[in-house]
Amino acid sequence: MKKFLLGVVVALVCLLGYQYFKNEWQEKEDLLEASNLIEQEIKNVSKLVVSEGSYAKIYNYENKESFVFKFLSARKKALILVNAKATVSYDLRALTYHIDQENKTLTITSIPEPELSINPDIKYYDVTQDYLNQFDEKDYNKIKTRINTDLKKQINNSVLVKNAENRLISELQKLFVLTNSMGWTIKYNQEQLNSQEDFKSIKD
Repeated sequence: MKKFLLGVVVALVCLLGYQYFKNEWQEKEDLLEASNLIEQEIKNVSKLVVSEGSYAKIYNYENKESFVFKFLSARKKALILVNAKATVSYDLRALTYHIDQENKTLTITSIPEPELSINPDIKYYDVTQDYLNQFDEKDYNKIKTRINTDLKKQINNSVLVKNAENRLISELQKLFVLTNSMGWTIKYNQEQLNSQEDFKSIKD
């Protein structure tokens, strides 16, 4: 009888031990699978061109050179038509984050700044130039620099950049939906994000 009871106890201990290690292994597998799924979702939004716009603008360029103690002068001028395409993108491959499997937490530590790309198509009309003051490569480079600076200032103050931020937030909110559905927590730096609305404070 004692041997029988001892056998039952040993069997129960073995069964409980097997169940414990099985659950422990299963939990580790689940955590690893969840981590891989989160990392895959981040990779899916890594190449993010969020906004594109077209701009048209007309510039008047004029230059005057004086000679012989300012008794003589020579002018050059042009009407410049610019059609430009601008895009705002985020390279989320530069996003840094940390996955804490044990505490089921995804912490985003930094988000890259938006990248503004401007491609202007510059056309010259009504070009007039005196013999002693003609257009050269230096003039064209100066005009292009001025146009790019002006367009960049205009675009940075436009809704294009704001729309880009909204798109970025929309993409990052997908991470909240994913992590929340798996019982994980998502943080930006040390602040916990408890709802999709909280993401709006990320770029403030």
